[in-house]
This record gives sequence, C-alpha cells and structure tokens, in this order.
Amino acid sequence: MEREAALELVKKQLTDHRYQHTLGVMETAIVLAQQYGGDEQKAELAAIFHDYAKFRPKEEMKEIIASQGFPEDLLHFNSELWHAPAGMYLVEKEAGINDPEVLDAIRYHTSGRPAMTLLEKIIYLADYIEPGRHFPGVDEVREMAKENLDKALIMAIKNTISFLIKKNQTVYPDTFYTYNDLITKLED
Repeated sequence: MEREAALELVKKQLTDHRYQHTLGVMETAIVLAQQYGGDEQKAELAAIFHDYAKFRPKEEMKEIIASQGFPEDLLHFNSELWHAPAGMYLVEKEAGINDPEVLDAIRYHTSGRPAMTLLEKIIYLADYIEPGRHFPGVDEVREMAKENLDKALIMAIKNTISFLIKKNQTVYPDTFYTYNDLITKLED
C-alpha cells in the first residue's frame, strides 16, 4: 500500500494530535530502519498503522481480543494495551494488510515480546522516541537509539516499567519478559 493511501485511511481513525504522532513515528521508524538495516517500506507501513485502533470503543477491542485468540489475560491489564492486538486484526481486515511482519510489529508495539524481530524493535522504539514525545528520560533514549537499538529498547522498557510502578499500575508480563530477554542477550 502506498504511503498516501495508508495515511488517508489512518487519518480517519485518529485525532489530529494522534495523527501528528503517527507522522512522527513514521519518520522515526524510517530513520531507524535505515540505520539498523531494516526494511524501510515495512517500517513505514507498520508505523503508519500502529495506532489504527487507538480510538476504537473498548468493548469492540475486548470482543476482538476474546474472539480472535489473543491472550485473554490482556483484558486484566490496562486497556491502553488493547489497541495493539486489536489494531493488528483491524488493519488486516479493514486495510487489507496481510504481511505477518508488519502485523506483528503493530501487535507488539505496546507490550513488546521476547525475541522481538528487528521490525518490531524499530516500531516499539519509534513510537517511544518520536519527536513529539516529551517526558522524563526520552532524550536519553533518543541518544542511545543513535548508538545501539537494543540498549535504547532496554532504557525505554525500564522507563515504562518504572512509570507504571510509580503510578501503582500493573505491568503486563510480556513487558518484563521482553526486558529480561534483551538484558540476557546483551550480556552474552
């Protein structure tokens, strides 16, 4: 799917603010793909569609998670996680995207997972560090992303886990598993 057609589809699903975020994620994902030898077209497409389901009704996302065989434990954690797997499903059904790499990058951009692919790492990190993001620690992660993708991911995940813990919120297990996987591989 061409960039303009993809952006047109996505723009209808998002607020203006979230659409600007999506453009930032797209540009950041392309830069990261260039830097780390990823597929730029897949990075662009996954970035454009990563928040496709962000503003869908929670009941619709719950139904998708329950009916499509996604882990039901997702429903016991923050609903902010739900738009990723729901988005994967909706992007395939509504936009006709069927590339499994692109779909998985959308699915795991909020939680991560052990043994993430390069594309999944790029989308996760691009979502975290795009230029419109402003929160404590993001500049350090941006700097590390210029040097080492996995170290930048570790920093981003640590920040996310710390943020959730400080707010007395639950942390989805795959996020911990992703952190442990990356740390273990870094030590090897």
